[in-house]
This record gives sequence, C-alpha cells and structure tokens, in this order.
Amino acid sequence: MKPIAFLCKGLLLTAFICFTSCKDNKKEVEKTISEQPKDQWISIFNGENLNGWTMKINGYPLGENFGNTFRVEDSILKIRYDGYGPEFGERFGALFYDEELSNYRLKVEYRFVGETAPGAPEWGYKDSGVQIHTQPPNTVQLNQGFPICLEYNLHGGNGTEDRPLGAICGIGMKIEIDGVRSDLFCNPAKVPKTFHGDQWVTAEIDVRDGKMKHFVNGEEIMSYANPVYDPENEFAQTFIKEGDSTVKSGYISLQSNSHPIDFRKIELLPYN
Repeated sequence: MKPIAFLCKGLLLTAFICFTSCKDNKKEVEKTISEQPKDQWISIFNGENLNGWTMKINGYPLGENFGNTFRVEDSILKIRYDGYGPEFGERFGALFYDEELSNYRLKVEYRFVGETAPGAPEWGYKDSGVQIHTQPPNTVQLNQGFPICLEYNLHGGNGTEDRPLGAICGIGMKIEIDGVRSDLFCNPAKVPKTFHGDQWVTAEIDVRDGKMKHFVNGEEIMSYANPVYDPENEFAQTFIKEGDSTVKSGYISLQSNSHPIDFRKIELLPYN
C-alpha cells in the first residue's frame, strides 16, 4: 500500500503544480496594457477571435454583432456586410478595443477589398477609419450613427483618381492645426497619398500629451493638437464637465462604414 500511497501523493503534487502553473500562465496572458512593459509593441488583435474588443452598430445594442459584421478568418479581422440584405440602411458601426488609453502609438495594417454594400452612401466607397479618443462604448446611444472621436480617415483609390487617406475628422470634436482651431469636419493630410487596389497599407497614429501625428507606410503626413469636445454636438455635450471640454484620453475603435476592409495587424506601443 505504501508505494500506491506515495504514487498518489506524487500525482496530487504534480496536479497541484500544474494547476498553479496554469493559473499563473492565464494571469500572464490576461495582463492589461497598463501592466505591460512600456516602450514595447504589443499586439492587441490575437488573430483568432475578437477577445478584448466590443462592437456597437447603429440601431443595435452594445455587443450585438449584427450580420456577423466583425469576424476573424484566416488570422485576419474582417469587416463585412454580406448579412445585411438588400439595403445597408445606415447601420454604421465601430469595433472598440476594451481599454481606455492616453499616450501611445497605434499601428494597423489594412486593405480594402470587394464591393461597397448595396444601399450605402456614395461616400462609403473604400471609406473607413481608425478612431482614437473615442467615447466609452457603453455610452454610445442606441441610435447614434457614429461615436464621438477623432478619426484617421482611410480612403482607397478607384484606380485612376487621387483619393488621399489620412485626413483627421472630428466627430463631435475639434482640433488645432498649426496652433489654430479648425472648424472643418475633416482636415486633409498635408502630404497626400493615394493607394489603389487591394494592397496592404500601414497606418500609424502617434498620441502624446495632446499632440497627434498621422503616418502612412512610415511617412508622416499630418499633425494636429489639443482636441476638445464640440459643445454644439448633442452627444459630445455630455462629456463637457464644468466647462472643461479638453479631451485627454479615450478608446481605440475601427469603423464599419459600408465597404469591406481587412486588418491583419493591430499593434500598440504604450508611452510612459
């Protein structure tokens, strides 16, 4: 009986060590961005599923992925509209990364594919966006077309005409360019770049102490600063507290605007 008892104790000890190790590994995997080492690129899209992300589509509750709009296939985050039927119906949406951020650099690799959804607005052709300083996803109203945010506008060319990407669009926000507050909804990139076809493009946004820069394929194309909430926007009004409209942080989100788009890499570099 002693050898058997000894063996059982050994098995129990091994199981306990394995259980403890597995728990520790799980905790390590579940570290938030705030716990990760600074000055190190971190992948915030795992290539397998949408863990860590939450969708909000206009007209639908938070977390309802109408029409399987946001999906992961072949290690690519795909935004599609094949489940929408004959009309897009202003079902604009956004996919939110689940952590609020302030100072960081964001890098995404994307490409436009396929055809614009039937019934989409004319401007929806090869149009999407990477959004920063986005309002918390749980504050987006049921029938709010777009979240309050700053948008790095993504455009794709039609094969012949110039259609530059990289504009900064303030949805319920305003920004300064060269020290002057702009009243434009979208300010075009200072260095125009158009990409045709379905080639992969790398877009980056640098966010540091109220100053932002846009890059494409490593080249700086745009800079702006000091975002504030627009008091004339009904949704933005709720975020102005005691007269302070300064925007210092927010969420990252990816637009679903009516044209299919792929993301194969989404990385974050947190700053101290």
